[in-house]
Amino acid sequence: MMTLEDRIEAFVKLGKKINELDREEFEILSSNIQNNNTWFTPVQTEDALRTISINLQKENFESWLSSYDLKAVKKIKSIGVLMAGNVPAVGFHDLLCVLISGHKACIKLSSSDQVLMNWLVKELIALEPRFDPLISVEEMLKSKDAYIATGSDNSARYFEYYFGRYPHIIRKNRTSVGILDGIEKPNDFRDLGKDVFQYYGLGCRNVSKLYVRNNDTLIEFLDAIAEFRDVAHNHKYHNNYEYNKSIFLVNKDPHLDNGFLLMKESNALVSPIAVLYYELYADLEELNLRLSEEKEKIQCIVSLKSWYPGSLDFGTAQCPGLDDYADGVDTLQFLQNLS
Repeated sequence: MMTLEDRIEAFVKLGKKINELDREEFEILSSNIQNNNTWFTPVQTEDALRTISINLQKENFESWLSSYDLKAVKKIKSIGVLMAGNVPAVGFHDLLCVLISGHKACIKLSSSDQVLMNWLVKELIALEPRFDPLISVEEMLKSKDAYIATGSDNSARYFEYYFGRYPHIIRKNRTSVGILDGIEKPNDFRDLGKDVFQYYGLGCRNVSKLYVRNNDTLIEFLDAIAEFRDVAHNHKYHNNYEYNKSIFLVNKDPHLDNGFLLMKESNALVSPIAVLYYELYADLEELNLRLSEEKEKIQCIVSLKSWYPGSLDFGTAQCPGLDDYADGVDTLQFLQNLS
């Protein structure tokens, strides 16, 4: 049986492998990934792998695992993991949690993210063959000891029906928001642009709505993010931009447009691709009330230098650490408690 130290060392080796990936191997891998899913460009794949490799360092494991008693896990359980596929390797953290906890990962991959996840599994097993019997890629996850499922609000109802009688974590739709108070400079807006445009806005950690004090800030923001115009080179993104723009024009909906991003005032949280919603707020009391009402739907909040309590700094939303659990549910604690 592998010890906790063995499991950590295997993932540290995987992080090193990713960090030392030569250009030719990366180009072949990223080309295969993009052929499977045109949203996953080489730039997006590189971003995802960079975040993984940064996290898979020994000191990060030591800090992350210090508050858990994983050595107390005596009986290996089969954990069914239904993975999302909205951003590259989005299901990797669940795989990591299951294996680090000492359990077996029975994973169902999203058709949108098969190539990269299969590559990560293959490389991990090559580095530590003892993981081979502890990872299975399956089409039907039946009769597992527990389940972790990520999907939409609609699919969550399906998951509840089938997995509700087992120990489970079921995740629903979430999104992220940004807060502007009028003191931001162009460089700050460019950092915020990363939170909006990375992975084309497809992730739950992408900012899909801004809370602002006045409309003038929106014009400054749109002017400052011109460097992100290349997102429109992706035909899927561009089609979404053109479609939503035509809807706004036909319906005569007031909106702002800088040629690749549309902004529209709305009380809704989740905006369509190529659209960023915004909402005006008068003071912190009003803002706090609105965010409190939506807290179950918000993955993370960003603000300049994290001035808003509990928020992240601009540009860091898509750089989650090992202890940044989806939906705020401690996956590792859940797995530890199964034994």
